[in-house]
Amino acid sequence: MAATIKDVARLAETSTATVSKVMNGSYSISQGTVDRVQRAMEELNYHPNARARNFARQSTRQVWFLTTLGENAGFSNPHMFEIMSGLENALGKKGYLLGVKNISPGEATEFVKSVFDSKSADGVVIHASVISRELDELIKYKEIPHIVLGMPDFESHFCWLDIDNKLAGEMAANYLLQCGYQSLAFIGGTDEDKISAHRLTGVLSVLKEYDVIVPRHHLQYGESDCDSGFRMTEQLLENPNLPDAIICANNYIAYGCVNALKENAIRIPEDMGVLTFDDYPFSRILEPKLTVVNIDVYDMGIQAGKLILNKMKKPNLQIQFYCTLPSITERGSTKTK
Repeated sequence: MAATIKDVARLAETSTATVSKVMNGSYSISQGTVDRVQRAMEELNYHPNARARNFARQSTRQVWFLTTLGENAGFSNPHMFEIMSGLENALGKKGYLLGVKNISPGEATEFVKSVFDSKSADGVVIHASVISRELDELIKYKEIPHIVLGMPDFESHFCWLDIDNKLAGEMAANYLLQCGYQSLAFIGGTDEDKISAHRLTGVLSVLKEYDVIVPRHHLQYGESDCDSGFRMTEQLLENPNLPDAIICANNYIAYGCVNALKENAIRIPEDMGVLTFDDYPFSRILEPKLTVVNIDVYDMGIQAGKLILNKMKKPNLQIQFYCTLPSITERGSTKTK
């Protein structure tokens, strides 16, 4: 006959209420009592029914992560999976399951509403690419525990955390100036690419501080892919006044940039330095390997997991901040300081 919670309580010399609190991870129980209960559960081979336990405490132990995952997402956005890994790590340690939903902004509001109306999740982590004003109003009205990954680009009530891409841009420019480069160019994404725009803002703020003039043709904009990086570099090289270092907004642009420089017999870093952001595999397989301003997005996922755990305990907690400081990884595409 299978053991019951009463059997565990009897063997551990405590009450069934205390056994229940131990199983639910209550902080109010002494470590000695916790140890006795756990030994009794092991001795009796007692395995509580997870669904029944969660129902009793009105918890599902489930958190949803909402994002957009297009075709070849693992190649085009590997950082998304690093974030998810960190998030799952933080939640898994506390006994939570992470569900991932590929969803559009137009679908996200109804999905979140149905999840919390049915009480089938305790919290939701939302990538900024799928938020909307409608979702903001729903979360505010229903006080839904949530964290948005990325600062919203409109006034909202969302709790969010983000990477300081402006600071990353500042670090890139400061590093190259300290290496002795005097004329810098930036090739990045379109106006809709907020990450690229914030990085450029950081770069320009440092150059302005040091009175470094940036010719208009030293700023090139295009799609965030390899072909665009190649074309933007070719356009940059058409002008006689060349920079001595190029900052690329991401690895894909940098890949095209490096290929364009090689086709034009420009040596890296002897003739021109190249620096990019985020330590994607491209950074380490290109020759020379690329110097990067790196951001630990796995840690960002861990931070998001810890924050959503706090939000589920304290739904009124307001969270809006930048996390995970960037760092420079020096490689062969730039001169040493």
